[in-house]
Amino acid sequence: MVVQAPERNPSAETPTLPLSPQRRSTEYAHCAPLFAEQSRLPKQDSRYSELRLRLITEHLPLAEHIAQRFSGRGEPFDDLLQVARTGLIRAVDRYDPERGADFLSFAVPTIMGEVRRHFRDTGWSMRVPRALKDLKQTLGTASDTLAHALGRAPTPSELAAHLDMDVEDVREGLLAAEAYRTHSIDTPVRGDEDPVTVADQLAVEESGFAQFDNHVALQAAMATLPARERAIVKMRFVDELTQSQIARRIGVSQMQVSRLLAKTLEQLRARIVAE
Repeated sequence: MVVQAPERNPSAETPTLPLSPQRRSTEYAHCAPLFAEQSRLPKQDSRYSELRLRLITEHLPLAEHIAQRFSGRGEPFDDLLQVARTGLIRAVDRYDPERGADFLSFAVPTIMGEVRRHFRDTGWSMRVPRALKDLKQTLGTASDTLAHALGRAPTPSELAAHLDMDVEDVREGLLAAEAYRTHSIDTPVRGDEDPVTVADQLAVEESGFAQFDNHVALQAAMATLPARERAIVKMRFVDELTQSQIARRIGVSQMQVSRLLAKTLEQLRARIVAE
């Protein structure tokens, strides 16, 4: 069922969501006796259908306000508005005034839940199991927490340790997240009236990006090394010292430096490959 809003006076503003008890009593008080009357009627009664339609229409501003709260998150507002109206219809159909709660206390979480389900179930560019959708949200929260603590983006291994999960499950969840809301490269950059598309702004392939990615991966791997091994790697490959010079600086033999370097480089290689 598609609910269309009634024609309004262009000069009138859309009412805001009446959340306070005082505003509920003034703006929606007239709906309470309508709900009470409807609850006493059989659904086959024409008066029941008349009251149902009126109650839905009276509360359309409520659905519109909730849709506005979720706007700007990648979904067209018209879609959000229709989803919110669907939630409103379900709230009207399921509300029982004899349970004591006022309609808004029942309708607001019902409508918001419908909009949230819309984001969860239709905001994906391909079909993804619900478990992976839930994992995406878990990984997003954990990533924010670890990024704040580490000062950088966490690795899959760090996320797995933080969540006490298998690292392969984390990688699968991160991969699934890539299926969320893809966009065509023919999409206009600044709206429908802008002739410039995303494709027009795509740069040519640059080898520097791959080098940067490698540098970031190496920096993350270096951070896991003990201080001495990290210093040896820096002296050898940044300061360009020989193994003998390094040995004299840290007070060990050249052979020990050679073994430490070989072992450390193998650890770095394994760490980068693992990530």
